[in-house]
Amino acid sequence: MKRILIGLIVAAMLAAGGWFGFNLYAKHRATAEIEAAFEQMRAGGGKASHGKVAFDLMTRTLTIDDIAVTPGSQPQAQVRIAGIKGTGIRQIDDGRFSADSIDITGIDVALEQVGQAKVKASYKIPQLTMRDYAGPLHTGTAPANGSLIDLYRYVLGQYASVAASSLTAPTLTMSFDSGGGPGGSGEITYSGLAIQNLKRGKIDAMKADRAAISIDVKQPGKPDKLTGELANVIVNDFDATAIIAALDPKTSSDETYHRVYRQVSAGPYALKSAQGMRFDIDGFVMENIDVQPSKFRLAELFAALPQDQSAIPTPAQSREMLEKLAGVYEGLRIGRAEVSKIAIGTPQGTGKVNAIRYREGEFAIEGVDTPAPQGQFKMERFALKSFSAANLMRWAAGLSNPGQTPSPDQVLGLFRVLEGAEIKGVVSPYKTTRQLVTIDTISLNWGQLVGSIPSKANLVVKMVTPTDPANPAQRPLIMAGVDKLAIDLDLGAAWTESSGAFALAPATIDLGNLARAQARFALANVPRGLFTTDPVQAMGQAAQVEAGAIELSLRDSGVVDLVVAQFARMQNVRSDAARSAIVELIRAQGEKVGASNLDAKAAAGALADFVATSGQTLNIKLTPLGKVPVLQLVDALNSEPIVALAQFRIEASTGL
Repeated sequence: MKRILIGLIVAAMLAAGGWFGFNLYAKHRATAEIEAAFEQMRAGGGKASHGKVAFDLMTRTLTIDDIAVTPGSQPQAQVRIAGIKGTGIRQIDDGRFSADSIDITGIDVALEQVGQAKVKASYKIPQLTMRDYAGPLHTGTAPANGSLIDLYRYVLGQYASVAASSLTAPTLTMSFDSGGGPGGSGEITYSGLAIQNLKRGKIDAMKADRAAISIDVKQPGKPDKLTGELANVIVNDFDATAIIAALDPKTSSDETYHRVYRQVSAGPYALKSAQGMRFDIDGFVMENIDVQPSKFRLAELFAALPQDQSAIPTPAQSREMLEKLAGVYEGLRIGRAEVSKIAIGTPQGTGKVNAIRYREGEFAIEGVDTPAPQGQFKMERFALKSFSAANLMRWAAGLSNPGQTPSPDQVLGLFRVLEGAEIKGVVSPYKTTRQLVTIDTISLNWGQLVGSIPSKANLVVKMVTPTDPANPAQRPLIMAGVDKLAIDLDLGAAWTESSGAFALAPATIDLGNLARAQARFALANVPRGLFTTDPVQAMGQAAQVEAGAIELSLRDSGVVDLVVAQFARMQNVRSDAARSAIVELIRAQGEKVGASNLDAKAAAGALADFVATSGQTLNIKLTPLGKVPVLQLVDALNSEPIVALAQFRIEASTGL
């Protein structure tokens, strides 16, 4: 029995010695692995050091203290970490390991002279916890050329090589200082950060409960300070591999779109300045953000940035920069974006916007209610159709030539940027009066461009505007008691290349309490070459154009009485006498031309009947009797109108 007991004690002592020996071996091996990683960083020209390294075999816990790294390729960067503690560490294979959890404390990243603007920036994370982590044993070699794009690719590549079920950080503070630059200095502190399911560069969800903002703004005159708060920052389905593909020179021919974000949302957001301005939004959302590697060329954009930020760029440099920026925007696709319930407070009052939206090429501002110098301005909706930021920048680049007036073709290039615009539901003060201009709709659409000129367009206007006593042309209206004009305009025009026909239809204007006019106008043999900004070429092509049928309709809603009243005041006679005098004048002119053109005499008779009785409708139709060149017709109308009208069959009638 005694021998058995002694044997057990010896065995226990040997086992304990073996255990501690193996534990020391494991600790030594862990220390060697850590030192090898740090030596790899030092071999690249950087500085890397660490403090105590400990490894507990029972819990498989590795701790490293006092880490300091200064990458050789980026000497302006410094990384300090107070400590790293990994629990449940296991080696998956020769190149990768896993851990049940990794806790990192005291992360401090300082960046000096970031980018062309030489901005200083720092990031501080007091605590970062990763669960169910898996990643490489050794990091790849950082790029040695100092390229910002290569550095981004390297960082994103490292990010895509790890996996974790969650990452959490109570706070993250980002500080920046532009020194003497215009960016100012400030600090943004995020709280409640969390990432779920990180794997192969993809993340299911990221969030930040809150972001506190404090920025000192440098500006001429009185400096300002901005403070604010952003809540509920949420990112769903982020894919870093899409950005890696866009930054890779090998993918320059890839014309497919890669989704980076499925959805990004945030809000509410509040920002105020020390000078009394305040900005509030209820929320912000963007969906389906994609990049196209063949066009999203950030490296080319950065290469176009001027080296000397203080120097004013030349027109050529500005155009190149806008062109590169346009290319980047062209390679960026956003399915939907919306900012809701915006309020901007100023000492003069608070302006509100219900929403700013972008979707499927349409940019819209809705629900505007804001103070104006003459009173409150309201607008239900303003929209731009087929809006393209890339095309807008290219158009602006073509105009950026100081000292030179843009050519007509450059100005008309705006038609290639958009396909239409719309305004609805406007109520606005009219000048300094207490009256209001109300716009139900103003809508302008165009298309079928020939060069930079649309060959198809439509304009719709429905509005009410006060008459202006300061406008001499409107004084007769005011004297007749007309204090406002109701305008209803519908104007359409289209050219058909196959037939060479150009039609103005519909063309309707309704002046509410005055008259309603309709017209149809056709041209034949209109060549493509007529759509040009060259006046010489246009005149040469216009010689081929022939007039078509013309139809006019005028319904009296008060305009006849207005003309009669004005004539009565000028002649100092009663209204009935004035009406009779006008009718007789028209009939006399009809008799004068009737000898050579019976159709013109009949038309004059119909016009006399139209004036004789208020509230009638006058219809006139002119049909060419043969080929009528438009240029010759215009010359004849200026010199001999009767000869010009003789080239048409004229039909005229009146009716209630």
